[in-house]
Amino acid sequence: MLKGKTALITGSTSGIGLGMARTLAAQGANIMLNGFGDKDAALAEVRTVTDAHGGRVAYHGADMSQPAQIEAMVRECERDFGAVDILVNNAGIQHVALIEDFPVERWDAIIAINLNSAFHTMRAALPGMKARGWGRVINVASAHGLVASAQKSAYVAAKHGLVGMTKAVALECATTPVTVNAICPGWVLTPLVQKQIDARAAANGTKVADEEIKLLGEKQPSLKFTTPEELGELAVFLCSPAAQNVRGVAWAVDGGWTAQ
Repeated sequence: MLKGKTALITGSTSGIGLGMARTLAAQGANIMLNGFGDKDAALAEVRTVTDAHGGRVAYHGADMSQPAQIEAMVRECERDFGAVDILVNNAGIQHVALIEDFPVERWDAIIAINLNSAFHTMRAALPGMKARGWGRVINVASAHGLVASAQKSAYVAAKHGLVGMTKAVALECATTPVTVNAICPGWVLTPLVQKQIDARAAANGTKVADEEIKLLGEKQPSLKFTTPEELGELAVFLCSPAAQNVRGVAWAVDGGWTAQ
């Protein structure tokens, strides 16, 4: 369905971003990866999919806290592939602390990477999408873009801001062939989350399965993790003709977290 299209996915060398890259590549899209993870492993993993479905894959190491590097990444993607047709803003970091104990530099970094970077990518990529007459922007927010949790003030602020910015830009693009939407995952089973669960089990002398249920039970009524591939399939739908009038949505994929 996406053959000939190019997707730029920030924070895509592991976890959610990498899963979305694989899923979009399976639809024939070219992929531009970005992130601070193992780029060679990510490239090799996605290349097996692009080779099988007629696409190409490349990588750009832009630091998502640096506006000039972000613009350079968008321009390189346009030069190498001819366009940025699909922009997935997934890059993010986290820090947990009471607000009075929150390091100022961590607040600034979270706002820069989780929120400001999406402004810079959209600002750079949207003119080309409009000029070519097609585009999809998918901002990976969070359940924390819809509700809050204690000790996550910076993350909650950034993700609420990302949801709000998504709605504003969707309205700006409402009469164009460019759609802008957000996906709001709850707990997603990524390698980082799996490490946290394994560590909890080791520290408490419990089974990994029991720690998974305990973690999910705090927020996610389904008691099931979302997978990166499921989020990727939602991204595919948002890129489809059926979603041409889905605009400014903050789509919760959270096992009922925000329904409570």
